[in-house]
Amino acid sequence: GNLYDLGKGRQMPIHYGSKACNVHTVSSPLATQIPHASGAAYALKMEGKPNVAVAYFGDGAASEGDFHAALNFAATLEAPALFFCRNNGYAISTPTHEQYRGDGIVSRAPGYGMHGLRVDGNDFLAVYEAVSEARKLALEKNMPVLIEAMTYRGGHHSTSDDSTAYRSNEEMKDWDLNDNPITRARLYLEGLGVWDSDKEAEMQTRYRKNCIKCLTEAVKQKLPPISQIFTDVYDDVPWHLEEQHESLKQHLKAHPKDYPVDAYVKDEDYIDPRYEP
Repeated sequence: GNLYDLGKGRQMPIHYGSKACNVHTVSSPLATQIPHASGAAYALKMEGKPNVAVAYFGDGAASEGDFHAALNFAATLEAPALFFCRNNGYAISTPTHEQYRGDGIVSRAPGYGMHGLRVDGNDFLAVYEAVSEARKLALEKNMPVLIEAMTYRGGHHSTSDDSTAYRSNEEMKDWDLNDNPITRARLYLEGLGVWDSDKEAEMQTRYRKNCIKCLTEAVKQKLPPISQIFTDVYDDVPWHLEEQHESLKQHLKAHPKDYPVDAYVKDEDYIDPRYEP
């Protein structure tokens, strides 16, 4: 969240996004991104661009109303959208047998008049092939495709979740030993003779060092100006936010030693990274 962050530090730590890579930031509310993908896909179609919009979500989000509305919109508008559902079996803490009675998520596709496919989500080659074919179909036929990748959540949903309350340690260990996609990919590459334990150790050490270096450099940078708290919501800042901004400035001026104001870059020295030439 430093001064070079396009999101200006407003996102949660794992809510990545990249304008350069056409990756929208993650949103915490379940399924809100799915209708957005329908709209984005329709816009791409209207603009005649050879692109598709992709929404990633889990089996839990597929129980939200936004999921159904999004698929219906995309189907009726014949929008080139891919809806990629990662069915890990548990959503946040609800087993799939308590979420639905049908045959998974992909079985819903015919009801919306769209194509659907199911793939082994722990096989990276199968996923690549499935998504490639789905993208090709979406572009050539101007139609959405629902993809259900069958996988498993190897860890807890979050730091506040104890998944042993709804599944056994034996179940998790069995998956890790027999169906972990990273393990399967490594064994596949080792079978081809292009990978081994030495290369794996070297790669992990190299990437760890690079990650620590990047993090160290990032935390040294100043934060965006405090005034940015009041931007990017309204085109013209309303009077009540102007009042709050002025009140904050007076408060910080009156209590300079109580706040780390030096950690923030000054307004006159700030260039919004979204519009930097």
